[in-house]
Order: sequence, then C-alpha cells, then structure tokens
Amino acid sequence: MAEAPSVLVLNGPNLNLLGTREPEVYGRTTLADIEADCARQAEALGLAVECRQSNSEGQLVDWIQEARQNHDAIVINAGAYSHTSVAILDALQAADLPVLEVHLSNIHKREPFRHQSYVSRVAQGMICGFGAQGYELALRAAAQLLASQREA
Repeated sequence: MAEAPSVLVLNGPNLNLLGTREPEVYGRTTLADIEADCARQAEALGLAVECRQSNSEGQLVDWIQEARQNHDAIVINAGAYSHTSVAILDALQAADLPVLEVHLSNIHKREPFRHQSYVSRVAQGMICGFGAQGYELALRAAAQLLASQREA
C-alpha cells in the first residue's frame, strides 16, 4: 500500500491562545481541538497530517523549508504574519508545494491592514470566515489537489 500523502498544518502567532483570545472573533474552539479535528479529518481523507504552531516567524520559515522533504502540501494560518511577512511568502514559494491558506475570521470584513495577505500570493486558495471548520475545508482541498497531481 502506498504511503499516505502528508500535509503540514502550520499555525502562526497567538493561535496558541484560541478559545480564550477574542472568542467573539475567533470562537471558543482551542488549537488542541483544531489539531484533533485535523487528525480525524486527515485519516478519513487518507492523509497523514502534522500540526505545528509557533509565535516565531523564523521558526515558521524553518518548518516551511523542511516541508519540502517531508510533506506533500501545506495548510497555513499564518495569523498576523499573513499581512506582514515577506519571509514566509519567500519560504512558501521555495517549498514548491501546494499551499492552502486558512483564517478563522473573514479578514476582508476586518481592519483594512488585514485585507492583504502575502500568503495568498502563493496559495492555491484561501478559506476565511468559517472558524475552525476552515481547516477541514482546507484539508479536503489539499486531498483533492494531491489526488489530481497523482493522476496527472
């Protein structure tokens, strides 16, 4: 049996505070809940998944660079770094993997500085505004993208 395609799920700054930080914006679901849901969803989709979170831009860049050797796609909620980090954009471009961007809130209904995302420049798509369900949608999209690549 072939090895399951692997997806790296990355979460950026302050996402470790989910469930308690601005629940009116981000909901009450914790990061641990999201990671458990990702594991269940990945198994159902025939994917392997690894979830990581860091408040450090450099750590996220390191993990993105490593992903090229260990994973087939990246799901990323870069948090505030989405709007500021050219370093994360450059790392995602260099990784040369399918990228799915997730935001819990609808960034386009928020402050104007949140409307722009550097991650979007390299992502196959962005899912925003669906809360924790966005990760499930992103994993489904990743599974479809990877299946299309295998068939091509």
